[in-house]
Amino acid sequence: MNGKQLKNSILQWAIQGKLVPQDPNDEPASVLLERIRAEKTKLIKEKKIKKDKNESIIYRGEDNSYYEKFLTTGEVKCIDEEIPFEIPVTWEWVRLTYITYLIEDCPHSTAKDEGKGYPLVRTPNIGFGRLSLNCVHRVSETVYNQRNVRAVPQTSDLIFAREAPAGNIAVIQEGEQVCLGQRTVLIRPFTQYILSDYLAYYILAPSSQQNLVNKSSGTTVPHVNLSDFRRYLIALPPIKEQRNIIDKISMALPWIEKYGVFSNELQNLNIGINDLLKKSILQEAIQGKLVPQITKEGTAQELLEQIRQEKQKLVREGKLKKSVLTDSVIFKGDDNKYWEKKGKTEKDITDKIPFEIPDSWAWSRLSSLVVLLSGRDLEPSQYNSVSNGIPYMTGASNFRNGNLIKNRWTETPIVISILGDLLITCKGTIGEMSFNTIGDIHIARQIMALRGSFVNLEYIQYYLSTNIQELQKQANSMIPGISRDTLLNALVPLPPLIEQVRIVSKIKQLASIMRG
Repeated sequence: MNGKQLKNSILQWAIQGKLVPQDPNDEPASVLLERIRAEKTKLIKEKKIKKDKNESIIYRGEDNSYYEKFLTTGEVKCIDEEIPFEIPVTWEWVRLTYITYLIEDCPHSTAKDEGKGYPLVRTPNIGFGRLSLNCVHRVSETVYNQRNVRAVPQTSDLIFAREAPAGNIAVIQEGEQVCLGQRTVLIRPFTQYILSDYLAYYILAPSSQQNLVNKSSGTTVPHVNLSDFRRYLIALPPIKEQRNIIDKISMALPWIEKYGVFSNELQNLNIGINDLLKKSILQEAIQGKLVPQITKEGTAQELLEQIRQEKQKLVREGKLKKSVLTDSVIFKGDDNKYWEKKGKTEKDITDKIPFEIPDSWAWSRLSSLVVLLSGRDLEPSQYNSVSNGIPYMTGASNFRNGNLIKNRWTETPIVISILGDLLITCKGTIGEMSFNTIGDIHIARQIMALRGSFVNLEYIQYYLSTNIQELQKQANSMIPGISRDTLLNALVPLPPLIEQVRIVSKIKQLASIMRG
C-alpha cells in the first residue's frame, strides 16, 4: 500500500463512520437536519435564499430500504440503488443542496491574468482540501467584482472543480480573498451543522470521487453537471463526530505524507532492483548487445513497413480480419523523447520505454507484430479423454518444461491453434509458454495463441519471458488474468528479422554451454 492508497483508505473509513467511534450521547444528525430546516425556513421568509422546489428528506423505511420524500409534491421513491454504503444509526443521508446556503457556478469565461490583484482560483489551484496560491493568476478589483457578482467567496466556503480534472475541492482559509476562475463551483455550507473540512474530506474520499466520475459527462473533457452535484448524497454525522473525524485525519495526514515518502523510496528501490535484474537478463540479447548489428540486414522500421503491407494484403484477400490492422507508430522525436502516433494523435511514452536500443531497432506494440487468438472453454459434453478429435488444451496443467501435454480431445473445436503458434497462459498461472508442435489444437480461455510469420516467434517468446512479471502486475479479477489488450499493448524492442534469428541462435548456443 502506497501513501495515496493509505490516505484514500483513511478517508473512506472516515465517511463510513469507521475512523472514530460513535458516542451514543452525541446529538444525532437528525437533529441537525431539523435545525437546518428551521433556519432555511427563516432565511426564505427573510428572502435571503430561494425555496428549493426539489427539497427532500431521506429516511429508512420499516422494510429497511431507503426512501426520499419530496416536500413540495409529497412524492416518495425508493433510492436504495443510490446509497453507496451503510452508515451508523446516528448519521443521516442528505442531499448536498439541503445542507448548503448556496451552490453557485462560476462565470463561463476565462479571466485574463493581470499579474497583480486578487488571486484567481482555477482548477490547478484546487488541491487536497486546500488552495494552492503560490503560482496563481491575478485579476483587478473590477474583474473581481464582476466575476463574484453572484456570491463573494468567504472563509469556510468551498471551491469545487467541476472539470479538468473534476472532483478536487478546497476550503477557503481565513485571510484568503479569492476570485472564482472558470470551471469552479462555490459551495457555502451551513457550517454550524456541517463542517467545511468534513464536507471536503467526504467529496475527496475514493467512493465519492468514483461516483463523480461515473456521473461526469463530456467525451473530451469530463465535467460534473451542476444539477447532479446539487443532489449529491452526503453522509452526515453528528457535529461532534465531524470534529473528531477532522481531528483524526489532520493528525494522520503528516504521518501519511511521511509514509508516502518512505513508500515511494522503497518503490523506487524495488524498481531499481528490477531494472538491474532486467538489464542483466536483457543486457545483451534484448538491448542489442548480444550480436553485432549488420547494416545489410536492414532496419526494424523497414520490417514494420513490410509487416504492415503484408497484413493489408492478407486482409484484402480475406485471410485475416481487418481488426489485425493497427495504426500505432512509435518513433524518437527531435526532442530525444519517444512518441506514439495513433491516427492524428501523438503521445509522449518516454516513461514507458525501459531501455535504449540500437538505431537499427524500433519499439513496437506486440499488436503490430502478431495475430492473437483468445481461447474459448468447451462444455463437458464437447470434449473427451479417449483421443477422439483434436487435442484440447485447457491451461497451465498442459504446459510442462516448454512442452504440451495432451489429456483431452474434442470433435467440436471453436478456436484452433495451428502448428508453430506460440501459446501463453493468461489466467490463473500467467506466463507459461510453449510452441504448438502438435498441429491443430483447441485452446481454452486460459490460453492465448500468438501467430506471426512476420517475426521470429522464438525471439518474441524470449522477450516475453523476461517481461512476464510486468504483465503479471497488470493481472485483474479474482482469478488473476491478463487481457488480450494487455498482451497486445506490450512494448517490444524489435530488431531486423535476420538479427532476430541470430539472437535466438546465440541464446540457444549459450544455453547449451551453460547446461554443459
